[in-house]
Amino acid sequence: MSHTAHQRPALGIMFVLMSCSSLQFGAAFAVTLFPLFGALAISVSRLAVASLVVGSAVWLAARWRARRGGTMPPGALSWSREQWRAVITFGMAFGLMNGFFYCAIDRIPIGLAVAVEFLGPLALASMLTRRLRDGVWVLCALAGMLVLGYEAAAGKDTDYLGLAFALIAGVFWALYIRSSAKVGTLVPGASGLAVAMLIGAAFITPVAAMVPAPQPLWNAVQDPKLILLIFGTAMFASVIPYSAELMALRHLPERVFSVLMSVEPAIAAIAGWALLNQETGPMRWVAICLLMTASVGITLTTTKGGSPKQEDEDEDPVPVPLPE
Repeated sequence: MSHTAHQRPALGIMFVLMSCSSLQFGAAFAVTLFPLFGALAISVSRLAVASLVVGSAVWLAARWRARRGGTMPPGALSWSREQWRAVITFGMAFGLMNGFFYCAIDRIPIGLAVAVEFLGPLALASMLTRRLRDGVWVLCALAGMLVLGYEAAAGKDTDYLGLAFALIAGVFWALYIRSSAKVGTLVPGASGLAVAMLIGAAFITPVAAMVPAPQPLWNAVQDPKLILLIFGTAMFASVIPYSAELMALRHLPERVFSVLMSVEPAIAAIAGWALLNQETGPMRWVAICLLMTASVGITLTTTKGGSPKQEDEDEDPVPVPLPE
């Protein structure tokens, strides 16, 4: 798969860091809603609200361009079969990744859940890299992830169902990376993201409806503070991070994006400590250093030299195919 914006890696790196920070703090906010409505219901509401926000922004931007004499971009009804297939795959990965991850953090600490989930993109980075220097940073990220996971699980009973949910979420995280890159290539703007969020919400809604919850989600309309918290969760945990990731994948090779995501378990641990009083011990700080080292290392090797695009032209591996 070709990317047309590799010449601006610094911008892609900025989008990745924005995504990681917003996503993990948004997840910490979502945990506070689980005792009221359940993990799956919050996941559905988060994606549905985010879809409406992104879709409205896309529509308003299109109307603004039209008023200034531009042309309206083609809508979803005019997409080709290839575009729809990419967006549907993206949406399914979106919904399943979010649903399983929220079920995981409902049972285990956020830092541990993200560390286990990170096995998905880490495996993707390992498959996509052919250069020794990239492999070194993958191994460094793996070491940090293992230390973080061990530190989170040591000294207490581990919920293995929560670990299983996190591992399954990691599989769909890897698929999300692949399908997000394809949507970014095939569908201009953020319309593909808005439709994918709606598809993801619809895909997991039947399961959320069957799983017992403390109270139905619509009870939130009785409390403006809950409405504000649900909206804020959608913004911080979906709109901002996934918009940033979609932009990042237009400026970075997929293997670089995958290893840069190694910063996410570290940010998750910090968010859990700051917002949920999940303790951070010395071993977790060692893990944070390892993960940051991997992130800085891949950043330096990507930006070194004036043209990463030229450097990668003869070395890009064959992409892992998306499921048909």
